[in-house]
Amino acid sequence: MASVLEIACRASADQADNARGWYRSEAIGAWSSLPGLTAFDLYVPSAGGARDPMVDDGSGLLFLMMLEFSSPAALEQAMQSPKFAAPLSRLPAGLELSADAMERRAYPVAGETEAMPLSALFSYSVRYHRPADDEARFVDFYLTNHPPLLAHLPGIRNVICYLPLRGINPAGLPSADYMLGNEVAFDTIEAFNVAMASETRRELRADFARFPRFTGPTTHYPMDRTRLVG
Repeated sequence: MASVLEIACRASADQADNARGWYRSEAIGAWSSLPGLTAFDLYVPSAGGARDPMVDDGSGLLFLMMLEFSSPAALEQAMQSPKFAAPLSRLPAGLELSADAMERRAYPVAGETEAMPLSALFSYSVRYHRPADDEARFVDFYLTNHPPLLAHLPGIRNVICYLPLRGINPAGLPSADYMLGNEVAFDTIEAFNVAMASETRRELRADFARFPRFTGPTTHYPMDRTRLVG
């Protein structure tokens, strides 16, 4: 398990150039040398062609950054660094960022005894937002039932879950108010599309119908991932 900080940018599509310019000129350089950083990934909306017949939430985010640390303490220490705060002070108007510290849990896929390192370049980023009638019950049900099903999707390379870490508020940025996050990775969009057309995808949708009641939104975003550090 590792500790990660998710930085997500939600803004209108016409802000895409501003977003790219900011993270290329400001955030990537500064945050790549944060103390204690063990990995740094940039996610951008997939160029197109990803198809999940069960849901379509569009591109949604302009970008997503995941900064990984060995522990919550290391994450919190890095967030206090001037290197973290400096790019935020130069964020262009019109861009809205959220920041969420989370525990990252990796699960083995079918046929493996251990989780493999994240190397596939296509990720399906799913987030479950509050509220739920009983959040602890929702999370427990999900972690018990859903990752083992996800592990049997054809061609899947990684199954990862994200659990919020409470009490860490990076630079005062708002939280996206997640209960839980999930990421599944595939080598290509084509492999993802095959998996989404499979019987396992239908079994996953049936499992979703059994989730303990929650009324927050669920988002599903096809994204291309680039490893920047680590």
